[in-house]
Order: sequence, then structure tokens, then C-alpha cells
Amino acid sequence: MLSLDCGLEFDPAREEEFFAALPARPAVFLIEPRGSVSTGAGAAVHPFLARTWDLRRRLERLLQLPEGRSKRLNLREFAGRARYRLTGSAFEQSVVLYQHARELFPRRYRDFLRLRPPALLKVNLASEYPRCYVTRRILSDGGLYFGPFSTRKAAEVFSNEFLDLFKVRRCQINIRRDPSFPGCIYSEMKMCLAPCFAGCSKGEYDVEVGRVVNFLASSGGALVGEFEREREAASEQLDFERAAALHRKLEKVTEVLCGLPELARKVDELDAVVLQPAAEENTIAVFAVRGGRIADPFFLRFGELASQPRSVEEILREQLSAALVGAQHPSTEFTPSAAEGLGTTAAALPASGDGDFLAEHMSLLARWFYSKPRQGEIFFPQPDWPYRRIIRACSRLLGTPRSG
Repeated sequence: MLSLDCGLEFDPAREEEFFAALPARPAVFLIEPRGSVSTGAGAAVHPFLARTWDLRRRLERLLQLPEGRSKRLNLREFAGRARYRLTGSAFEQSVVLYQHARELFPRRYRDFLRLRPPALLKVNLASEYPRCYVTRRILSDGGLYFGPFSTRKAAEVFSNEFLDLFKVRRCQINIRRDPSFPGCIYSEMKMCLAPCFAGCSKGEYDVEVGRVVNFLASSGGALVGEFEREREAASEQLDFERAAALHRKLEKVTEVLCGLPELARKVDELDAVVLQPAAEENTIAVFAVRGGRIADPFFLRFGELASQPRSVEEILREQLSAALVGAQHPSTEFTPSAAEGLGTTAAALPASGDGDFLAEHMSLLARWFYSKPRQGEIFFPQPDWPYRRIIRACSRLLGTPRSG
């Protein structure tokens, strides 16, 4: 967890010294109540958590004497101590704010952060006749989850386009394999194997579902390879008409894949490295993502690395390997301090399921990835990590003016 590693006691009588000691830098901060603050019998006193691009200015607005009858929030009579962490990017701010909101406000942190699960595609493999559809829930049900997408509409558009390449069902009815059933429009257009009226065997349908799964798991590569092999075989057999038809199918697949965002992939294989400028000078924060889960960053301090006997690439390999292990097995439990703001015990708090925890991390990642403009860079394994490109990207980021 990225701690709020700086703190100052607030004394209204010495406010000038307090404000002068605050950096005018981006930060996530927490204003804790003083011991004498009371809100009535049985009422809990909650600390104030927020982020800002100018810490000194924001706390001056919150803690200085209000001018006249202002309706602006003022915490002068409430504040006893301010804790904060300087941040170098919006992404780092989002991660720090999420971690502390989740700890301090376990029942309402999603509303506090306006954190909505990302849009995903799901193939419900537990069903006898699976189909692919858009969802925002991640369950431990053995299904294949693919994403995240920027919006539900974007997921639906890609789903409709790529499913045109296959013949799995899109209806939501219970399949009874009744020959008297009239079927749907997709079966009439020969775009579905029609298991509803026994238009195919269970084995034939399973083969088609397997092709869909392989398409998503390989981000389209499996189908591209299949059509390329068939086209080459048709050409060798001098079946040029079939080769031309396969070439048109290949062009259709390529067109569909043009609409697939780089971040969207099989969720349990969503591995990435996110580079962000850090609050420290000449430093890059490296966030490792493993299976959609974001690990706490490690920091590449290039001022210190210049004097190291090992190469930057060797140090990056070692630290990234350790960070990916940490991201794969994160702690999803609330710490005892999580209950302090609620006046209860941690044991009485509802624990988030792993699916919720994963969805929250992917929501943070998708919110940053699809933002415009997007600060920082992201890299994916190919299949190994492109260490040289990552190091060059660090150099570019160090030369970029800091936000805020």
C-alpha cells in the first residue's frame, strides 16, 4: 500500500507556519479530526480524504478562516492533523486514493470514487450451450472474460462485429433442442448453428464455441492463422475461387480487429507495465499489472542507477519480476485501521470478493487507459517484456513537463 508518508499537525494559532511548510505540488491528502471534535452521541467522525494538484492552495481554502458567510466547505474547527503523499501523475493519484478510500470507507468507497466495474465480454462456459455477451460482473464461474472496453457500447459494437465471424447463438432463451421451434433471425440467415431446434449436434456447437474462445484468447490471432493456412492450402491445390473467398474472410477479420483496443484481452492474461513520472526528480514509477491486478509501484531512480555496477535493464528485469509476483497474489483483506472511521471492528466489515477486487483494479486501469489525453505509457509482453523499449520510454517521460 502506498502510504501517506508526510504529515503536519494543524494549530490555527500557527497556521502561517503550517501553510508555508506545505509543498505546492500534486498530492493525495487526509485531514484527521482533532481529539476534541464531537458530533453528538454515537456519531462517527470521518477523516477527510481527497486529491489535489496544489496541496498548499487546497489546504489554505479548507483550513483558513472563511470570508464572510461562505458556503464553501471549511474544516478549520475540525482539523487536527494533515497527512499526505506527493504524487507525480494522475494514475498514481488514482491508485493512492483508491487504496486509502477502500481502507477508510469500506462500505462506501466505490460511491466515493465513482468506481464503476468496466465493460467486459463474457463467454459463459458453464452453460450447456454457451454464448458471448457484455457484462460488468466478474464471477468465479469458469467463464472466459475479455476486456476491459471504454464503454458498454464499445463492447457491444465489437461483440456484434466479431460474432458475425462465428455461428454461436446470441439469444437468451433456454435451449431445449425442439425441432418444432421456429428459431430466430440469426438461424434464418445461417449465422447460427441453431441448437434451439436441433440444427446441430452438441459436439458441433462445442467446436464453434472453442473457435470463439481461441479467437478471444489470442486477440484474433487464432482465426487469422486458421484462414491464412486454409488460403495457402487452397492456393497450392489451385482452388483459386476458394482462396479468394478465404482472402475476403481474412480481410473481414482484419477489419474487425482494427476496432479492438490494445488493452482488451483475456482478463486473466491481462499483463502490462504502466510507466508514470514519479514525484521525485529524475524518477519513474513502474506499475506492474498481472491478470488485471495492479501492484504497488517500484521506482527507477535514474540519478542513483547511474552509479550502479549493473545495467538498468538488469535491474528492471529483477524488480519487474518481483512486482508481477506481488500483483498476482495481492492482499484483498481490510486492515484493522479500516474500521477506525466507522467506529466498529474490522471483523464486522464485509470483505470484497476477488472478482470485485479485480473489477476495481481494471476499472482504475481502464479509466486511465481510455482517458484523453493520457499521461504515461503502457507495455505488454510480446511474449517477453520489451525491456529496451521500456527504458527508452522512461527517458521520454523524464523529458516531459510535469502536470500540475
